[in-house]
Amino acid sequence: MHEKRNIQIIEWEDLDKRKFYSFGVFLTMSIRATVYPATLIRTLLQVQRGTSLYTGTFDAFFKILRAEGVRGLYRGFMVNTLTLISGQAYITTYELVRKYVSQYSDDNTFKSLVAGGSASLVAQSITVPIDVVSQQLMMQGQGEHLTRFRLNADSKNSKQMFGQTRTIMSQIFAADGFRGFYRGYVASLLTYIPNSAVWWPFYHFYAEQLSKLAPSDCPHLILQAMAGPLAAATASTVTNPMDVVRARVQVEGRSSVIETFNQLIKEEGCWGLTKGLSARIISSTPTAIVMVVGYETLKKMSLRPELVDSRHW
Repeated sequence: MHEKRNIQIIEWEDLDKRKFYSFGVFLTMSIRATVYPATLIRTLLQVQRGTSLYTGTFDAFFKILRAEGVRGLYRGFMVNTLTLISGQAYITTYELVRKYVSQYSDDNTFKSLVAGGSASLVAQSITVPIDVVSQQLMMQGQGEHLTRFRLNADSKNSKQMFGQTRTIMSQIFAADGFRGFYRGYVASLLTYIPNSAVWWPFYHFYAEQLSKLAPSDCPHLILQAMAGPLAAATASTVTNPMDVVRARVQVEGRSSVIETFNQLIKEEGCWGLTKGLSARIISSTPTAIVMVVGYETLKKMSLRPELVDSRHW
């Protein structure tokens, strides 16, 4: 027996896949460009020792802006755009797993949890090598003393789009081989699988609860746009300790998640586990709003023609 819900969920079988993927690429790229500066700042805050470089999110933002201009906030962005591939893989896996689980359970929370975790597993297998290179590029400039890999003078002045990327990739491969590109893979899985598994159930939960409080004529998209940031803040708070460990493993070249965790506690106490949390929530709030509005609109635009008039938004 299906759950009675105020907000209808558009499932995989309801979509025109050609429209869905065409619009999805543009959506993913827009989200990446919007939140990248906050992602860069979060990484710098998580990797620094104490407050050696920046005292907080806004301090980091203005220092980078003064020293390097807007370009400094987008260091490594071109490499990061390759995560468009993982974005599409994430969406596809989420929807397909959700459809598969529907054969065995009608519970929306369970479907969202399993599908969200599975989607993150697939996406991270693609994303981690991109993240490793992107993070090393992020650390150049004011944070270059915190990383093992440095750009030489020629690379820093390179006008070629992927000149700096090629230099960093060569250094990673020379130092660690192919495994170097998957450094922090386990930490990433321990961060993002729970994050995704928590986000989707809470997103649907908050949306449904808000629909019960809102006037009956309130557009569902507004309620969903409010539910997204609430779910993101919840998931970010739960998984931030592992995200700090992940960032340090990938940037500092560590091999042990447990050793990195223990050293973080020893040096900075439990407070160290909250590093970058404000930047993460700040970045996740607009991300969640843009993602939810974009994703739900994308699904509505991608509905099969015969279903358009049968849905109320």
